[in-house]
Amino acid sequence: MFQALIGQAPNFEAMLRSAKMVASTDVTVLITGETGTGKEVLANALQSRSPRAHKPFITLNCAALPESLVESELFGHRRGAFTGAVANQTGRLQAADGGTLFMDEVDSLPLPVQAKLLRFLETGEIQPVGDTQSQRVDVRVIAATNTLLEERIAKGEFRKDLYYRLNVVPLEIPPLRERMGDIQLLLNHFMRVFAAEHKLPPSTLSKSALARLQHHAWPGNVRELRNVCERLCILLAGRTIEEINLPHEITNPAGASSGSGSGQKGQFVLPESGIELDKLELDLIRQALARCKGNRSQAARLLGISRDTLLYRMQKYGIQ
Repeated sequence: MFQALIGQAPNFEAMLRSAKMVASTDVTVLITGETGTGKEVLANALQSRSPRAHKPFITLNCAALPESLVESELFGHRRGAFTGAVANQTGRLQAADGGTLFMDEVDSLPLPVQAKLLRFLETGEIQPVGDTQSQRVDVRVIAATNTLLEERIAKGEFRKDLYYRLNVVPLEIPPLRERMGDIQLLLNHFMRVFAAEHKLPPSTLSKSALARLQHHAWPGNVRELRNVCERLCILLAGRTIEEINLPHEITNPAGASSGSGSGQKGQFVLPESGIELDKLELDLIRQALARCKGNRSQAARLLGISRDTLLYRMQKYGIQ
């Protein structure tokens, strides 16, 4: 499963080395990282390399449940414990007995449930809602969050003692913008995987398209990149993907120009008479190069494009 975690950036490889070392233990792990970085993929990899690999791997998205149901989902309940409890229910911790429970968005747990989770982590015992007896279960907990728990603690929204109990081994997945050198690896991997999965001829990326994708900030991280690859693979099967074929949110990221003509900073107002786009682009490139005294890297930053894209467009217009 660690093969699913692709990257050669030093910060990413350092995190993977730590993950492989702790995978074979029963230690509690706290995975942190922005949305879309692959926290559940890492949790699966930890399970697959652990002695519990053939035991249950149960997941719970703590943010996806109403507050009134979180305790019941986690610990189970007995018939009649509350209105609507018409039968006994096995909780996620009971279902994971012998295996692993992955708790995503653990920061969303209500404070009373946090106290019960802390007790389980310290004693290995759970008490279903409405039951008078505790029972012991053998579960490894892997938790994940995309927030800074220290800030939640300062606001009184997360227990400090639970944080220390979860944060035995922290694994932080770096965002994609901090490992830009991995983008081409990921693009090649996903394009190949989706072509095979959908039984389509593989597509290729032109140099300008690749440069634009490498320049994109990827706010949705690997999940966003993966979704873009699947879209391109299906819509442009067997073709060479040019920059013009890329999704609008990549070629025109938020804050570029939007449209309606108020002339605010960051907007371009299209004249009623229209424009000649090639001439405008040529003129902007020349202005950027002149302002930066011919420094192509600075000119590219000024234009909001990568250096490779600038070189491609300079060649296109015959600019020396």
